[in-house]
Amino acid sequence: MKAVVYKGPNDVSVEDVPDAKIEHPADVLVRITSTNICGSDLHMYEGRTSFEPGRTFGHENLGEVVETGPAVSKVKVGDRVVLPFNIACGFCKNCDRGFTNYCLTMQPEPKLAGAAYGFADMGPYQGGQAEYLRVPYGDFNCLRLGEDSVEKELDYVMVADIFPTGWHATELAGVYPGDSVVIYGAGPVGLMAAYSAIIKGAGKVMVVDRHSDRLKLAEQIGAISVDDSEVDPVEFVKDQTMGFGADRGCECVGYQAHDPGGNEQPNLTLNRLVDSVRFVGGLGVVGVFLPQDPGAPDKLAQQGQVAFDYGNYWFKGQTMGSGQCPVKKYNRALRDLIAGGKASPSFLVSHELPLDQAPEGYKNFDTREDGWTKVVLHPAGA
Repeated sequence: MKAVVYKGPNDVSVEDVPDAKIEHPADVLVRITSTNICGSDLHMYEGRTSFEPGRTFGHENLGEVVETGPAVSKVKVGDRVVLPFNIACGFCKNCDRGFTNYCLTMQPEPKLAGAAYGFADMGPYQGGQAEYLRVPYGDFNCLRLGEDSVEKELDYVMVADIFPTGWHATELAGVYPGDSVVIYGAGPVGLMAAYSAIIKGAGKVMVVDRHSDRLKLAEQIGAISVDDSEVDPVEFVKDQTMGFGADRGCECVGYQAHDPGGNEQPNLTLNRLVDSVRFVGGLGVVGVFLPQDPGAPDKLAQQGQVAFDYGNYWFKGQTMGSGQCPVKKYNRALRDLIAGGKASPSFLVSHELPLDQAPEGYKNFDTREDGWTKVVLHPAGA
């Protein structure tokens, strides 16, 4: 089968790889019709992680079930399904508590937790930027879609990761109706966090970035765009909130944050978040931060550490939640919002490409070319 194969930093190619197949009685085999390029893929694409050359990317996947193992009872051949990026067993201690993002069964390294398709340090599993994908524990990990699954495919594929992750950011921050909310980052996850806050009834949502195409999308959904290359975002947020700061804030950038001059500053958005959220406010951090980052600009960041304004954070009595999203906690509800016409996250999509144009998609998305806000690949056609 054809798949997107990582060759090395800033280099992917579409190659023939061994066919995905049923390996366990509870497996499901899915023909992938839509798979997204994610910002997390870019960390690996740029060589900033331990992702091995020769492996396949792709953790935001949707498609049609073409084969099931003998232990699968719920999912049927012909079902159209969207797949949480978390690969989970459903029965370990963490899964039983709802933390499918930290499954203990599917992560082969005893000292770690959590597994995903085509993701560094999250198990040996191949990604879905390919014609077919093996889905472990298919009954648990497949979310079945309804009769509108083809018509709304671009909406539903967002339920694999970025829509739940954006929603998770607002859950960690504790967003309530009427709240003022600041979002750092207008990439796909940041826009989904803003969209989620708006759906939840936030009174004012401010989105900080400096890419005009992304800020325009923020304005289209009813958020206030804040260009940090033109204004101090912390002061802007305070001016918008009578000097107090926003009630809630979400960090959706992560360890590769840059200042307006293009200098990498891993702690930039994290400390701005603390500064621009009010006393006893809530913070949700879903931007990726790693235990080690050999490519970081300083020794502290190379060890996965940041100079965090903990004194300010403590003094303000804020609370912070962080980590990857447990997609299954939210995906049914978000699917049903889409089915009911209450959410259309596909507004993000700027480009739909066949699988063989994946290298072009990666290059343009990685360099933040104007207008490249979200790329969807179609291995099996649109």
